[in-house]
Amino acid sequence: MRCLSFYLTNLTNLLNFLFPFLIKIPSKFLPVQIENMVTLVSRTGRHLQRYEKGYRLVVGCIPYRYKSQEPASVEEIEVLVISAQNGQGMLFPKGGWENDECMEEAAKRETEEEAGVIGVVQDKLGPWHYKSKRSCIMHESYMFPLLVQKELDSWPEKNIRKRRWVSINEAREVCHNWWMREALEELCKELSRNLQAQS
Repeated sequence: MRCLSFYLTNLTNLLNFLFPFLIKIPSKFLPVQIENMVTLVSRTGRHLQRYEKGYRLVVGCIPYRYKSQEPASVEEIEVLVISAQNGQGMLFPKGGWENDECMEEAAKRETEEEAGVIGVVQDKLGPWHYKSKRSCIMHESYMFPLLVQKELDSWPEKNIRKRRWVSINEAREVCHNWWMREALEELCKELSRNLQAQS
C-alpha cells in the first residue's frame, strides 16, 4: 500500500510539472487520452506562489456568454459561478498566480481547473485588496473577463464544485465576495460600452 501511495504522489508531481508545457500544445496534436489526463489534474500547494509587498497575488476569470447571436444589451449576458470549496455561497473561479506562468495563463488555468471552461481572456480588471477569511494573509487580486468557447465534461474539481450559469442580477445576489461583485460591475460597464459602440 505504501508503494502505491508513493507512485501516486510522484505521478501527481510529474503531471503538475508537465502541466504548463502540455497546455501550450494545441489539443489537435495530443492523443485524446493525454488531453483528458491533462484536464484531470489540479495544481496543489503554494510553493510556486507569487507574493508582492506582502500580498499574495490572486487571479481569476469571470466566465461569460451571450444568450443570443447578436446581443443588444448586458441583460443578454450570462455568467458562470461555481460553489465555494466549503459549500458556503457561489463565486467566480480564482486562485494563486504562480512563478512559472504569466497572469493570463494563471487565470485561465484556475478557471479550467475549478469551472471546467475554456475561452478567450480579455483585458484584466483590478486590482482589489482583501484579507483572507481563513488566515491573516492579505491578497491582491485581478479578474479577467473570459468569453467561454468550450465547456468540459470532466475537469479537476468537478467532484468538489458545482457550476451554474446565471444572469448578471442573480450573480450579484449569489456571489459572496464583495470584490468579485465589484469586478462584475466593471465587466458590465466594459461590455455595455462595447455593445453601444457596435450599434
